[in-house]
Amino acid sequence: MKIAFTPLFSTWIDAYAPDATRSALPRPSIKPNAAPMNQPDAAIVQFDNVGLRYGTGNEVLSDISFTLFPGRFYFLTGASGAGKTSLLRLLYLAQRPSRGLIRMFGTDAITLPRERLPGFRRRLGVVFQDFRLVAHLSAFDNIALPLRVAGVPEREITKPVDEMLEWVDLAERRDARPATLSGGEQQRVAIARAVIARPDLLVADEPTGNVDPDMALKLLRLFESLGRLGTSVVVATHDVHLIRKVPDSLIMRLDNGRLSDPTGALRYPPRRTGPTGNHGGIAPLGFAPA
Repeated sequence: MKIAFTPLFSTWIDAYAPDATRSALPRPSIKPNAAPMNQPDAAIVQFDNVGLRYGTGNEVLSDISFTLFPGRFYFLTGASGAGKTSLLRLLYLAQRPSRGLIRMFGTDAITLPRERLPGFRRRLGVVFQDFRLVAHLSAFDNIALPLRVAGVPEREITKPVDEMLEWVDLAERRDARPATLSGGEQQRVAIARAVIARPDLLVADEPTGNVDPDMALKLLRLFESLGRLGTSVVVATHDVHLIRKVPDSLIMRLDNGRLSDPTGALRYPPRRTGPTGNHGGIAPLGFAPA
């Protein structure tokens, strides 16, 4: 069944992005209508004592509990082998836990019928560490893929995709196949594909690992802009300098499969009410935060 789309707030970047980056950011023109999370105090994701094991081995994740809210920025950190990739797989619904409870968009994600998974996944944006671009599609068509799968009319696809290509400095590589792109170029295509439809939850695995520092900062500002519009952003990274660029972010640190949360802020986040009355001070669409 074809999903109806409505026009996105066309000046979302002007309202929320830092002045230095407003003019360069893309302006996607569509947004899914499906059950938006328009209550800023409603959790996007809740994990409660989640455990994960592969086969009969030891648990790779144990007693994981946290809550993700709209408009918040989270960095997932930890040493290699700590379980970051496994946790990300749970977040983007590629893996079911061995125990515990996961709620996503107000629904039990563990018992979710298989036929409802595609609809849920259309509300997610995922940046894979290995990119996972479709080999026979051009850069343009890879970025446009989420829009086409969701039934967006072709006439509404070209402009936002071309703007996104220009913003990630790949306009001249519009028709290039993944095999002809460098690692950094493939990563930028993967990021553009993940954010083009402005997802409710963005999950990014080392999204700046193959790009230069200037582009890394530029991509980070795009993620922040999405967050200010209500997207919950989770970025897995080892880059301490990147984390320092987002002072209001929350840190999710994994140590040997366990989430470090000494203050309880991840499991029981404090309610933050900004001048607009919204969680985290998110302003209504069309108005910049005070």
